[in-house]
Amino acid sequence: MSKTFPQDLLIGAHTSAQGGPHNALLEGQEIGATTIQLFTANQKTWNGKKLTPEAIELWEETLKETGIKKVMSHDSYLINLGSPHPDALLKSRHTFKEELQRCHLLKIAFLNFHPGAALHSSEDDCLRTIVESLLETEDLVNQGPTRLLLESTAGQGSSVGNRFEHLGYIVDRVQRKIPIGVCLDTCHLFAAGYDVSTKAGWDATLKEFDKQVGLKHLYALHVNDSLKPLGSEVDRHAPLGKGLIGIECFKVMMQVPELRELPKYLETPDGPPLWKEEIKMLREFAQ
Repeated sequence: MSKTFPQDLLIGAHTSAQGGPHNALLEGQEIGATTIQLFTANQKTWNGKKLTPEAIELWEETLKETGIKKVMSHDSYLINLGSPHPDALLKSRHTFKEELQRCHLLKIAFLNFHPGAALHSSEDDCLRTIVESLLETEDLVNQGPTRLLLESTAGQGSSVGNRFEHLGYIVDRVQRKIPIGVCLDTCHLFAAGYDVSTKAGWDATLKEFDKQVGLKHLYALHVNDSLKPLGSEVDRHAPLGKGLIGIECFKVMMQVPELRELPKYLETPDGPPLWKEEIKMLREFAQ
């Protein structure tokens, strides 16, 4: 099987949907992206605006014009599908379903979400609640094209998803009912203690991921360097090669067969001017 040419690899960033979702596609085009991630609604409110028929039509037209593929949505930061608080859990599940409905309307490939946080409950209780929350979406999620992607976390606070065992637990219990997968974040991996700074480190990490989750469930990558050290459990992104992971991580990522052709989304600081340069650099690494 022939390799995809570097210019055709799916590399992009989390672009701005201010003024309408189609603007995220246009910003993606400006920075040389072939894929993007966006918020389909305000990520800091419980009640996202409904998409108008006009907004959906404009999205579809812009999608054709830009040729951008495998778009990923990131859900609201307020959502906690593992919350031990009944009211917060109910709101989280409702808002998550609303996000999923918007993704279906826009025919978005992936809905990326942080698994959840235990708060004052146990890790096991949190994981069980997340599974229940996801299984509640079964009817809805199977009505459209969107696959749900668990994002690996740094382990900050009481969040779960920083260990591959957590991700494997959830995937194993929902995969026969709903389309599920994983998005690995390079900064989060490093902060969680998975050393992806070298080829040997990536090899060991992918071997462990395959054992605990299965590489067939890996669908996407968030691409970020880390301001904080290995195992710090603190989520602070840095520009590629300017943090404590280092540039070798990203060279390897663009060359190993398990990762090279996966969609990749930058969330590095400084926005479009930096992303334009980083996208170009990642394509050069893939030569």
